[in-house]
Amino acid sequence: MTDNVPVRCPACRREQSFTPPAFPCACGAPVTLPVVRDGSPEELGHRTWENLWVAVNCPSCGRQGHWPQPELGCDCGALVRVPVAAAPPAGPGASAGPGGPAVRRPAVRPVTIRTARDAVTAAAQYLKWLGFHSLRPSEDRAVSGVDLYGTGVVAQVDPTTRPTGLRDIECLWLNGLHKSATSVFFSLAGYAREARARADALHLPLFIMDLTGTPQPVNDPADVLIRMGPPDG
Repeated sequence: MTDNVPVRCPACRREQSFTPPAFPCACGAPVTLPVVRDGSPEELGHRTWENLWVAVNCPSCGRQGHWPQPELGCDCGALVRVPVAAAPPAGPGASAGPGGPAVRRPAVRPVTIRTARDAVTAAAQYLKWLGFHSLRPSEDRAVSGVDLYGTGVVAQVDPTTRPTGLRDIECLWLNGLHKSATSVFFSLAGYAREARARADALHLPLFIMDLTGTPQPVNDPADVLIRMGPPDG
């Protein structure tokens, strides 16, 4: 069980109890953000894409991921950024975790993610690397919930700081069923427990991405897709 951490609001000086959030690493282990107990919380006045994320290493596999910077909404109305002991930047030779694809492919060329559009571009590049073709962005994303279409594939990319929920998984699966295509989901903040369970039951591949733009599989269908490539490929 994660211990609560006292956080003092810099605006009203009131101390509140804060539970450090945990996110799922690609290896399956939970990564609890190491909140600094004696740190100096900051009042958040303006968000940028870069300051939404913090680099933290998984204690189980050592993989470095970028996770949503923890925030606390104080009763006084201030939004407080809670300090985290961030990991040093990963070097060029850092391991991306245990295991690897069985299919021979060239190295992945990641797309650094700075915006939501970059996240979609990174997902498209990765789908091409997996063996899907004719990737194109959706023209009706708000209606369909699909970000990318390709030959035999539909994909959704969730670039928000909240774990992807059950409804998004089911909507994407229905789109894939309608198109007779493989549905693939990419998320930057991981997946809610019920969303992960539903994706497993539907055999829908789930990937997480960090700001380096390199997706990692988080369930068995994603591992199979990496090993075997597209069903008709």
